[in-house]
Amino acid sequence: MTYDINNIFAKILRGEVLCDKVFENGHALAFKDIQPQAPEHILVIPKGPYISFEDFSANANDDEILAFFRAVGQVARDAGIVETGYRILSNHGHDGRQEVPHFHVHVLGGRDLGGMVP
Repeated sequence: MTYDINNIFAKILRGEVLCDKVFENGHALAFKDIQPQAPEHILVIPKGPYISFEDFSANANDDEILAFFRAVGQVARDAGIVETGYRILSNHGHDGRQEVPHFHVHVLGGRDLGGMVP
């Protein structure tokens, strides 16, 4: 699969689509999900054109990986959900129900999130 430069997250990164930004560094952008599944539901995306975690983990450089995962931690701290707990989730491919072909992590918290998988 090749990277789709017209996916919604690519458009957000180019400034063609607005988002409710909560964090940004040189390699990552975080913004509130437009269909939140928890009181705090934030998406963290790398700025590079990576389709999935598999693509990102295999092809991103060390600086991108470090900055991305530091962004995930900072987003959780900024959202105030570290003390009570939170979940990070990334979907991959068809069976994982990945909807946008740009690697992203969901940071969810602010309530009891229940069991891991239905």
